[in-house]
Amino acid sequence: MKNTLLKFSLLLTFNLVFAVTLSAWDDAGHKLTTYIAWEQMSPQARERAFKILMSAPEDAHLSVFYLQDSRSAAVRQRELFMLASTWADIVRDKDFKNRYEKYHKGDWHYADTFWRVTADGKVDILKDFAEPKGKAVEQLFAFDKLLRDANASEADKSIALAWILHLGGDIHQPLHTSARVTEAEPKGDQGGNLFLLSPKDAKGDDRLNLHWFWDSIIRRNIPRVNDACDSDYLPPIAQAMMKKYPAAKMQSRLKLGRFDEWQQEGFQIASTKFYPTTLKFSEPPPDNYKKMAYEIAEEQIALAGYRMGAMLNQIFDNREISKEQK
Repeated sequence: MKNTLLKFSLLLTFNLVFAVTLSAWDDAGHKLTTYIAWEQMSPQARERAFKILMSAPEDAHLSVFYLQDSRSAAVRQRELFMLASTWADIVRDKDFKNRYEKYHKGDWHYADTFWRVTADGKVDILKDFAEPKGKAVEQLFAFDKLLRDANASEADKSIALAWILHLGGDIHQPLHTSARVTEAEPKGDQGGNLFLLSPKDAKGDDRLNLHWFWDSIIRRNIPRVNDACDSDYLPPIAQAMMKKYPAAKMQSRLKLGRFDEWQQEGFQIASTKFYPTTLKFSEPPPDNYKKMAYEIAEEQIALAGYRMGAMLNQIFDNREISKEQK
């Protein structure tokens, strides 16, 4: 009983901390992605993923997400898998000093292409731009390799899996692949973090930016009702996304293992659709932008889920890649 209460207390603390340290899809976006991935995974792949996550080093605090309660094991395992996708943001909390210093990697969460708009309105990619670009793509390649390594420890694989679940979501948030350069932002706009949507003199929670707009897009469009728990709130949203973008129609877009191409897809979306002339600095986005944004987010979250589900089937259940998935 004490062990269960301790786990619940830690989990509650982590969720409260996470709510104020977001810098990617928020927890709803990440959990939706991994819910969709879980739905694609075979029983064998699910069981393997669960066992790996439960093998995490004690100081990572990953296994604490698995609660011992009266719900079915299947539901609790899926919940652990979904919560694991938020772990890479949870470890940002500096109050857990040892965990923060060991596991937090700020520049792993993005992989920026720097660009600017030319006088004739075209996208000009700035190659060899002298600013940090982020390591999301190279880390996805590294963690994919580690998960396939028969000689790697289960503990190392648990950290790799948690990072893959997170970065696989991050890289499908197009502003994690983009840094627009302008006269006002000569070093890049940090994935829209420097593009304000609120008055310039706004302070604190009233100071909003484009990156926040995209990260929080799910909970703003579909708010939780009566503080609904994840088990009530998230599945209907994910099911609606999968219905709108069926797995069968997405198979030709999976590009398994081609993480650099995933990044370039996100960049193309960000650079061609996220900064229309109708979007004004220090002003809220117009209604047509909001509608477009949510539709893009739905598709990106669904695609990320399908890709990760298929990838984990291949790794954990020896599934062959079809011609469509390559």
